Amino acid sequence: MQQKKITIGIVAGEASGDLLGSHLMVALKEARPDLKFIGIGGPKMQSAGMEVLFPMEKLAVNGYVEVLRHYIEIVGIRRKLRAHFLANRPDLFIGIDAPDFNLDLELALKQHGIPTIHYVSPSIWAWRGERIHKIKRAVSHLLALFPHEPKLYNEAGVPVDYVGHPLADMLPEQPKRAEMRETMRIPLKAKVFAFLPGSRQSEVKSLAHTYIETAKLILQQLPEARFLVPLVSRETRGIFEQALYDCDAQELSITMLFGHAQDAMIVADGVLVASGTATLEAALLKRPMVITYRMSALSWWLMKRKSYQPYFGLPNILCGRFVVPELMQDDATPENLTQALLNLVNNKVAVAQLEETFIALHRTLRQNTAQKAAAAILPYLPKA
Repeated sequence: MQQKKITIGIVAGEASGDLLGSHLMVALKEARPDLKFIGIGGPKMQSAGMEVLFPMEKLAVNGYVEVLRHYIEIVGIRRKLRAHFLANRPDLFIGIDAPDFNLDLELALKQHGIPTIHYVSPSIWAWRGERIHKIKRAVSHLLALFPHEPKLYNEAGVPVDYVGHPLADMLPEQPKRAEMRETMRIPLKAKVFAFLPGSRQSEVKSLAHTYIETAKLILQQLPEARFLVPLVSRETRGIFEQALYDCDAQELSITMLFGHAQDAMIVADGVLVASGTATLEAALLKRPMVITYRMSALSWWLMKRKSYQPYFGLPNILCGRFVVPELMQDDATPENLTQALLNLVNNKVAVAQLEETFIALHRTLRQNTAQKAAAAILPYLPKA
């Protein structure tokens, strides 16, 4: 007689959640081979065996105004997903990040007796701290990636575990930079910049022209400089190619990569990176970086009003100080970005200090995350 499968509903809203979800699925299946996963995820979660109900790209929008443009479609997807899970009840639901989407879904499912896990604490310590009350109602258990987060949830009576960050498990403490340059056929003495404009189409649209104009300015001071631009999809590559055409920059020494963001950062002397998970990757790869971001003026104004901290980038948040420059919104001009990048890259003492800071951060976040997360989730599943 075939063993009945235990069903886990699971939703990830963007590339970083897809990575977290795939590692978690593998760890859970090692402990419980009788699991099946269904919901929303990207290529990594699909490769790990999940059944996809809606494409992840539909949820990968950011900022108030950007979300409003897609609001009806996103709410429609959540309504259909809720109806599916209530009609075909999973044994457990896991929402990975994407709190604006997942918390409402988790609240509805929990009210109908389905246990809910939220994986990745919403950044209540940075802005919109009032969300902790909704989190308490919506989740059975929260899995936190950063060490300062559990205290907030313990005080609010939310069951929580600190599980560390999977990138700290995946990435080496000492990246093999010379070997990667050899693999990519880049001379050791070449000045290389990795430009990461984000994984969302909206991010690339906002930053592509600025990045290209920054490359032009850097080339005026470093004519032999090379630029690597990792892009996550055909759509984002198309947006960047159009920006090169618009800026009359097809002849620039810019190499677009399909993925390979970590490789590009390993070989880079300096990284220009959109605020998000990629900033943490750059820190764990011990690279000097300048963090930037652009969104609609209204989204920026609303976010600034609700922010509790002077910094936005994860390396600065986790270190509790400005360890790398941030140039956001109107400050993110090609002139400012060029100056910040070159000032940092040309300061060998600052680069060495950054590497020490990032090694300490790496050791704090390396916690065997997927296995810790799986161990916290397993008690919520029916016994085999």
